[in-house]
Formats: sequence, C-alpha cells, structure tokens
Amino acid sequence: MTTEMQEFILERENYSIHHWVAGPENAPLVVFTHGATIDHHEWEATLPIVAEEFRVLAWDMPAHGLTRPADFSMATAMEDLIALLDAVQVDHAILVGHSLGGNLNQEVVFYHPNRVKAMFCLDCTWNFQKLTRLEKWMVDHAEGILSLYSEKSLLDQSLKATARTKESQEFLRRSMASHNKAEFIHTLMAGSTCLHYEPGYSVNKPLLLMVGDNDRTGNIRKAMPAWAKVEPNCELVIVADALHAPNLDMPEIFHAKLMDFLRVNS
Repeated sequence: MTTEMQEFILERENYSIHHWVAGPENAPLVVFTHGATIDHHEWEATLPIVAEEFRVLAWDMPAHGLTRPADFSMATAMEDLIALLDAVQVDHAILVGHSLGGNLNQEVVFYHPNRVKAMFCLDCTWNFQKLTRLEKWMVDHAEGILSLYSEKSLLDQSLKATARTKESQEFLRRSMASHNKAEFIHTLMAGSTCLHYEPGYSVNKPLLLMVGDNDRTGNIRKAMPAWAKVEPNCELVIVADALHAPNLDMPEIFHAKLMDFLRVNS
C-alpha cells in the first residue's frame, strides 16, 4: 500500500484475518471494507488522506486478498468485523463500505448498533427493502445466470460494470482475477443472503449514501434513493458519470464528501 500501514493478523477458528492500521492512535476509528472479489488495496488512494486526521483500519474479508483460504458468509464476516473492533479495543467506529462491504456494514449496524457511530455506504443495495417480484426472481436465479458466463467473460463484464477507465479496471483486475469462477459466484450469492425485508426499520445513525449515476449493478441505482427517504439523518450523493465505484471514477468527489462526513460525525 502507498501509506505507512502496519499489518496485523487476527486468528479466527479456520483462517487468519489480515488487516492494516494507521493514523493517530487516539483519533476516532474509521473502518474500510472493500467490495466483492476486491481486497483492501481498493482504498490505496483513500487511506493516506484519511489517516492524516483519523485512525484507519482496512482489512481483507474472508475469501479475499490475504484472508485466504477461507469461506465467505455474511454472518461470519459480520462477526469478524466485530472481532476486529475488539482487537483494536474500540467500542464503536465509523464504517465505510463499498458494494458488498456496504451490505456487510448494514448487517453490523442492524445486529450490533452500539458498535457503529456513523456509516458511509458506497454503491450497495439496501438490505432491508421489499423486493419486487422481478427483483426476487433475479436474486433466486442469479446463480444459474452467472454460471452461463465463461470465467473470462464474468471477469471482463464485472470490470466494465465497476469502473469507467482502463486504468481503474486494470487496477481491479489483479484482485478480481485471483478468484476462479466458482469462488466468484459463491461470494456474490453469499452476499445476497443479507437481503431481509424489515418494514419500518431505519439505521437511525448519521448516514451518507453515494451511488454512481450510471451504476447498472443489480437494483442499486434504484434502491439507494429509496433507502435515503426512510432515514432521518441521511445525505444521498449521486455522482454523475460514475459507474459502480465512484471512489475510482471520481476520487476527488468521493474524498471530499468522505472527509466532510468524517469531520462532522467524529
């Protein structure tokens, strides 16, 4: 990574969680969780900026990056994140998550609300929405649809859907290509288990939602504005010309909004 991050390893029952910490020791903690089939390198450009003012923790979720071999599930990843907070002796943190990382953070705040101070969700669907019939059908049949793709096509289509520039796509290719087709599909399907309709529920924490205006991944572009409407303390940012990763497509906008959010809610 491009900043002075200190690496740590947290031993779990069947695998070792690799995570990195930097920033002022007594500053509020900000935890960064990457998207599906990516790893902690997603935040390379972001961590040095945030670590100037805040303590930062980035990690590789199970079955990603250096936290391999391991099997991914939302339930175990949630408990892993809580274990990381315990390991660094922090009662509650600001959570930043992209895509699957944002879905994971929603589960953390749902089941462990006292561990979350505020949350920034970047291009992830809303875990607690009521799906339409078509959306439910798509979730139920996603595994079969994805299996029709060749490994190369699945990777190439994912890269094109995530970031606009060839440079960003090649940056992501290193991590995404480390997953074979079966692993790729398993992680995506395991991620879909976070969807559980909770009528009347709101996170009720300071919340920043950011979505690329041209994100065509699942129902994210539709779901995030709908989610924002039910939250009492929420800002929605729609980033023009961005796809599934505004942090890569429009880093200046992402970093400005992130730092403003952290300063206000720390």
